Amino acid sequence: MDKLKRVLSGRDAEEPSGLAEVIDSTSLGWGTRVKGFIACFAIGCLCSILGSCLLWIPKKGLVLFAVFYTLGNIASLGSTMFLMGPMKQLKRMFEPTRLIATIVMLLCLILTLCSAFWWRKAGLALLFCILQFFAMAW
Repeated sequence: MDKLKRVLSGRDAEEPSGLAEVIDSTSLGWGTRVKGFIACFAIGCLCSILGSCLLWIPKKGLVLFAVFYTLGNIASLGSTMFLMGPMKQLKRMFEPTRLIATIVMLLCLILTLCSAFWWRKAGLALLFCILQFFAMAW
């Protein structure tokens, strides 16, 4: 279990130093990280399911779907930050092999919300939701 904790926190091969001990003492415990992950992931799934249910509401359903689907994706991304930590998550997201998918996903998150709130184009919001899905899967 300690090996898994070290790998997920990014301290696989390095020796603990004074600074590492200070960081460890101020960071979240493993149990708290898992609870935060489960809570954020559950909220993300709930938002995505709620958005899918709201899709069938006349006139405003597509916009509500886009908003809740985007919020669900943001919560799901936040849930993985509990396990690895925000800096390691960001470093992995912006690795050269994942850079294009990350940029497309973040851009589609923003454009989905813009098309839902400012431009009020439901079809465009749906297109950006589909692109979000493909970027997350990529």
